[in-house]
Amino acid sequence: MKLWMNNMFQDSASPIMEQLIMFHDHTMMIIIMITMMVMYMMVTLITNKMINRTLLEGQMIEIMWTLIPAFMLMMIALPSLQILYMMEETNEPLITVKVIGHQWYWSYEYTNIKKMEFESYMKPTNELTEKEFRMLETDNKMILPFNTQTRILITSTDVIHSWAMPSLGIKIDASPGRINQGNILINRPGLFFGQCSEICGSNHTFMPIMLESINMKTFLNWMAKN
Repeated sequence: MKLWMNNMFQDSASPIMEQLIMFHDHTMMIIIMITMMVMYMMVTLITNKMINRTLLEGQMIEIMWTLIPAFMLMMIALPSLQILYMMEETNEPLITVKVIGHQWYWSYEYTNIKKMEFESYMKPTNELTEKEFRMLETDNKMILPFNTQTRILITSTDVIHSWAMPSLGIKIDASPGRINQGNILINRPGLFFGQCSEICGSNHTFMPIMLESINMKTFLNWMAKN
């Protein structure tokens, strides 16, 4: 049981991910209701002998089986569109970080507070210490303050990569010659993990992402020391 608990996904750490989880639960409830209704109707039709060979049309039932699915689709589509707009909205970011994908590592550039660049490689297994995660730990981690609107600019130097952080609800493709934009608002301190989620070559599985969320004062001290 303990091993199973240790291998679960990380808890949500951003408002966007919380909305995505709520939307997942909302959609699953609708799907379960539809499945149960269809199963009930199938069993009812199979187990009874009520037939009407002279029935030619039924306008009321045709109206119902057109309107009810349309209403259910609207119940799924409206929350989905709201979340899509929230994910694309960027409200006056305080920090901008440029993320560059390489074969097969990430590099980060902080430019609007202090010009700073560093590269992030996966830690080899023989260098891991106790309680560190294999194939998820990096030698340099991305550091951001929580409760601060952050803009992420993502590009690539060679092939298409994908910068994905499940606990923050963000996944953006890194394409050569193109800059894609995303936004992050972390709502708690912690250490969060992600990986490249685009098949980018033989070492695709060795491009982990490690992000640490700290308070603003500690973040400014870290910037001053580097």
